[in-house]
Amino acid sequence: MTQNRKTNRGAGQPGRPGTQTGQAARKRGQQPSALRSQRQPSGSGAGGRPVQGSSRSGSRSRSGPNFLVQGSILAAAGILVRLIGMVYRIPLAKKIGDDGNGYYNAAYSIYSILLIMSSYSLPVAVSKMVSARLAKKEYRNSVKIFRAAMFYATAAGMAGFCALWFGADYFAARVIKMPYSSYALKALAPTIWIMAYLGVLRGYFQGHSTMIPTAVSQIFEQIVNAVISIVAASVLFDVGVKSNLVYRDTEYSYAFGAAGGAIGTGAGALAALVFFLLLMAVYRPTMKKQVRRDQGTYVEGYGVISRTMFVTILPIIVSSAIYNISNVVDNSIFGHVMEGLGESELTAAHWGVYMGRYHLLFNIPVAIANSLSSSLIPSLSRAAAGHDRKLIRSRISSAVRFSMIIAIPSAVGLTVLAEPVSNLLFSGMDNAMLVRMMILGSSAVVFFSLSTVTNAVLQGINRMQAPIINSAVSLTVHVAILYGMLRVFRLGIYSVVYANILFAALVCVLNAVSIARAVRYRQEIVKTFLIPLLASAVMGAAALGTYRLCLKAAGSAVSTSAAIAAAVADYFVLLIKLRGVDEQELRGMPGGTRLLGLARKLHLM
Repeated sequence: MTQNRKTNRGAGQPGRPGTQTGQAARKRGQQPSALRSQRQPSGSGAGGRPVQGSSRSGSRSRSGPNFLVQGSILAAAGILVRLIGMVYRIPLAKKIGDDGNGYYNAAYSIYSILLIMSSYSLPVAVSKMVSARLAKKEYRNSVKIFRAAMFYATAAGMAGFCALWFGADYFAARVIKMPYSSYALKALAPTIWIMAYLGVLRGYFQGHSTMIPTAVSQIFEQIVNAVISIVAASVLFDVGVKSNLVYRDTEYSYAFGAAGGAIGTGAGALAALVFFLLLMAVYRPTMKKQVRRDQGTYVEGYGVISRTMFVTILPIIVSSAIYNISNVVDNSIFGHVMEGLGESELTAAHWGVYMGRYHLLFNIPVAIANSLSSSLIPSLSRAAAGHDRKLIRSRISSAVRFSMIIAIPSAVGLTVLAEPVSNLLFSGMDNAMLVRMMILGSSAVVFFSLSTVTNAVLQGINRMQAPIINSAVSLTVHVAILYGMLRVFRLGIYSVVYANILFAALVCVLNAVSIARAVRYRQEIVKTFLIPLLASAVMGAAALGTYRLCLKAAGSAVSTSAAIAAAVADYFVLLIKLRGVDEQELRGMPGGTRLLGLARKLHLM
């Protein structure tokens, strides 16, 4: 399409952040009035604390959003979503069993890859492009990006739906070696189309530096998902029992139950989409007012926007696909090798424990890193548009440190309390394999959290190819190690646990090298890693001791709760006393003001 170019010759290139600096750049850093209430008080930089340096850097920092606070909104929602998921997955797992869990999670792995290929990158891409235009008050271009993204979502969502619906039997029988998972695959197919539109809407509001709509929609989505999944799985499982009698089989009940869980996933996504459509109806008048106040010097045509969006989306798709395809690769290799070893009857059950319970537990703290990543990308994009390396490095440091402050104690806690936590959450089930997975594989929390944040950093500073290369190299090593562990050492499902830890750890190392080269950033070690590790080690010993002491006088549930409470309290005190955080840093963290008040009352500061 033709481009409508205004007369100002100083405009930036289409689809890229402008190159103007100084006072004009600082002025463009202001947020639109409709979302100005989301801004943090002036005087806060990355993570809400003052940034040392020049006045120019400080000015941009003060006008920017507190991405840690915005990230904490998504983190809180993410934790709540996973807690809801854990609550409903427990009765679901008991109803459909490890075999049903295996079918569901195998289908979900295929669904995830097709979702990534079609629309998973839309929230990141749209938020990145919209935030760059809003920084220059190009409201008209931001609206055109939204419209172009919705058109893309229509085409990509339909393609993903068709691929999953018509390819379900092939994926189930040939790729993951679980033919009965085809029912869950077909039940998940419509969700791809729904998620495409949902991704655009979430990305549009994230580009305005507000994570509240995304957070609320995620909670609403998961509540609906939980209710519908349990009801649909229960009804279809009973139908499957009857089908077993008719066809003289044993697997239809598990397969239909897994399909019921998949129906719940689609129902939750549809509920979230309805929420966003209502929100957009309310916000539409504000969008029109913003367009009338447009101060941009260049109006991008849809052809330019489409090309820019494709260039933005493609690297994210490829890097995300490589990073997340490991589950499908693991599932496929595991199924084929187990079949070759004559143990194919164990494939679904073991995979059900791995994905249905182990992943469910360690993904709760990883949710914080995912949430930080969503808020970090538009934040870094603004800093990159202003060519402010000091601000970029400050925000990288804040994101990495905050994620490690959460991930390291979470990994230690899951290790020392693996058995009581597993028995508490999955009572009445055989948890021996799960407990061993947690003890051997809890370090995955740290590596997946760090790799997620560093991937977001590279995307935010426009080093889009680095995550692709790093993930591809890591996946190649991962596949070789996994196959060797399965075929040579015959470690079974534990091979998948070990290989995934290696994969995430290697991504962390390669990403760190890429970031250092891009922005001359060197990660601080003592306060980011060593102090949280030391505090977590003492915390772990205290938690285990509390559990064993309380177990003599109370039941397992009470003892586990007491151990967790003791762990949180001990870690908080130790982190402060070891100077893992100071007063200024604590004030800048989500909820830090209340924690600071508590620390003062306890005479810790």
